[in-house]
Amino acid sequence: MPVKKKSKAKPKKTAGKTAKKPVRKAAAKKTTVKKAAKKTTKAKAKAKPKAKAKPKAKAKAKAKPKAKAKAKPKAKAKRKPNAAFMKPMTPDTALAAVVGSKPIPRTEITKKIWVYIKKHDLQDAKNRRMINADAKLSGVFGRKKQVSMFEMTKLISKHIS
Repeated sequence: MPVKKKSKAKPKKTAGKTAKKPVRKAAAKKTTVKKAAKKTTKAKAKAKPKAKAKPKAKAKAKAKPKAKAKAKPKAKAKRKPNAAFMKPMTPDTALAAVVGSKPIPRTEITKKIWVYIKKHDLQDAKNRRMINADAKLSGVFGRKKQVSMFEMTKLISKHIS
């Protein structure tokens, strides 16, 4: 069967002005490539019997456990804690009223302060970043009535030795 060639559209001239050339030539080429690819995949699908498609599905199922096995060794690498954070620090009397007098790491001190804040509902209702000081915390916060949670850690570090 003979294939008809498409004639290229020539720009029409109108009253002394020339018309602009079509801009989307590249897009037209892409669509023809996609159409050709669809035709070849359809032809392959018709040529192959359905019985051969089932073993491929089993092969894909077998490949998945291999991928999971590779992911497990990555989980073995654990992060080491920083020794400076884990060093037991002794709180002074003002901080000892909140977290206790035993030497504990900085991380545990921060956790215990947050437990105290949540237990006594000391976060500001409107701005949750602000901590309202009660009688015990006002000594730690330097007699301030309200402190931001970011400033809190700075103020706590002054009470640790």
